[in-house]
Amino acid sequence: MIGTPLTAALRDEAMACGFSDLAIASPESVSNAGERLGQWIDRGRHGEMGWMADRLAWRSDPSALWAEARSVIMLAHPYTPQHDPLAVLTQRDRAGISVYAQGRDYHDVVKKALKRLGRWLIDRAGGEIKVFVDTAPVMEKPLAEAAGLGWQGKHTNLVSRELGSWFFLGAIFTTLELPKGDRHADRCGGCRRCLDICPTAAFPAPYQLDARRCISYLTIELKGPIPRQFRPLIGNRIYGCDDCLAVCPWNKFARESDPRYVPRGEPAPRLAELAGLDDAMFRSRFAGSPIKRIGRGRFLRNVAVAVGNSGDAALSSTADQLASDSDPLVRGHGVWALARLDPDRTRQRYQYEDPDPFVAQEWRHACAEAQ
Repeated sequence: MIGTPLTAALRDEAMACGFSDLAIASPESVSNAGERLGQWIDRGRHGEMGWMADRLAWRSDPSALWAEARSVIMLAHPYTPQHDPLAVLTQRDRAGISVYAQGRDYHDVVKKALKRLGRWLIDRAGGEIKVFVDTAPVMEKPLAEAAGLGWQGKHTNLVSRELGSWFFLGAIFTTLELPKGDRHADRCGGCRRCLDICPTAAFPAPYQLDARRCISYLTIELKGPIPRQFRPLIGNRIYGCDDCLAVCPWNKFARESDPRYVPRGEPAPRLAELAGLDDAMFRSRFAGSPIKRIGRGRFLRNVAVAVGNSGDAALSSTADQLASDSDPLVRGHGVWALARLDPDRTRQRYQYEDPDPFVAQEWRHACAEAQ
């Protein structure tokens, strides 16, 4: 077995690469996690994320992903916000964007750092490696807990006594036999802050998440219309939600963010400005950002919901603009927004024969509610 001097040097090099912590697990250490994931999927709590069910066998057993792996190095990369992420929720004419999406795409940043560290490990000790950052069927959080990096809190995210919750996870699988860490104990205690703050009650019980009710799922993963019962609860959050992370008391120990995650421009842009983006403008504005992945249609769907929740009559013309968009997904949610802000204009604008069934249904709902 490779001894402690290598792991000490590995930790030092990881810090030099921008990581804030490191821990090592065995690929076999997460055998029970696959069973829990299967139960979660059987209950339908993964929603439209079919890729989680499709690769359940790989997620359940890291050795199925790479049989030669003998150790999994789990690493934390900090993205701690420099501002209160909940403050934007009171600025109803502005857009709430999850902290992790305000700067560079973490996939690119973390993978580059993982490759640099992996090359160092090969040069120093040999062996082979594979690196992963949220792009393969790897159960990062259970592996990180098994390694001792932190524990999965009641909100199901990883929490660390040294780092809080504001960090990304990356993994290096290696054929080297490295000393393994001890599983981290749960330190949530009687705290319920993350559960109680959730606007949509997405946690049916502590340590359980129903993704179908989660605002991050609804604004990012969900491809179609946002269910009407959740729209008023989303507020002005247009991409993700940080509420359960932001209230965690362990974040008093959060480390300084990697500068590449600092917001590029205004972290809370005006909704009226975002509503005017055409496809080319959307792609240009969010180049190099994870936001670009959802496309203009889903993005403006979310903007329309936020406009409808603003309570700002000055945004009724913005809602009207969205209700006339060429994309039916945007148009339907724009109709919903218009009905909430300007019932009179909704009645005047009623489109009896919109060619899209979803939009036509939204007009019927809107006009019934505008009576």
